[in-house]
Amino acid sequence: MRGTMADVGTKYETRTVRTLRGTEPRTIAKWEKEGWEVVSQSHTRLQTELKIRRPKPATPWRLYAIGGGVAAVLLTVAIVTGIINEGGSSGRNEAAGNSRDDGTSAPSTAASNEPEPSASSAPAAIALTPESNAELAALLQLGNICDDSIAAFAEKYKGAMIAFDGSIGALNNHNGATTRYDLLLGAGDFSETSAPGPAFQYRDVNLTNDLHYVGVVPDTIGVGTNLRVTAEVDEYEPNTCLFLLEPVETSIR
Repeated sequence: MRGTMADVGTKYETRTVRTLRGTEPRTIAKWEKEGWEVVSQSHTRLQTELKIRRPKPATPWRLYAIGGGVAAVLLTVAIVTGIINEGGSSGRNEAAGNSRDDGTSAPSTAASNEPEPSASSAPAAIALTPESNAELAALLQLGNICDDSIAAFAEKYKGAMIAFDGSIGALNNHNGATTRYDLLLGAGDFSETSAPGPAFQYRDVNLTNDLHYVGVVPDTIGVGTNLRVTAEVDEYEPNTCLFLLEPVETSIR
């Protein structure tokens, strides 16, 4: 349990991990296999942020110190427990007798172990993929970025999440800003000769914070970087033929 005597003198390395709502058990299991424990969870409508930690390796002298400390604690606990058992048995018997006399019983502690309902128990949004949605699969195969079916798809699925393998086809500063960018995304692996699917765009994003990386966080990204894109459908601009998306989760392929 966090915050107990076992934590005294222990130093931890911590990390923050973001994952898509509904995939928390799989993500937690992965990190627990590597020795991490979950400290806290916070949720948005589409994502969960996990704060995890694990003990830093202790040097030998610290191990000896910790072992001595634990032995002292155990000895103290044994002495205190003996005193309590000797002096407190009559009090427990009296309390039990009073409980039987007035027809009441001590409240069960089992209920305290049950999790309290919270907003985090709400169903998580599920992303559409080419495998689960035929319309998205067809969209990613288009050869015309101004095809009428793109506008129809954007209107039908506005606010929904989609996920697909994509790549960065262009990266430009947004209105001259130095840390905000417009990313043009294509379907599939990057190619200099072909670009199937709509002209997806992340508009006015920061490459460090707004893409919500999952897994390995890259030092840099740019034209030609292959991504796993999870995004919310925003809108299609018929005058520019750009299909605007809001980034939800990004991983490097």
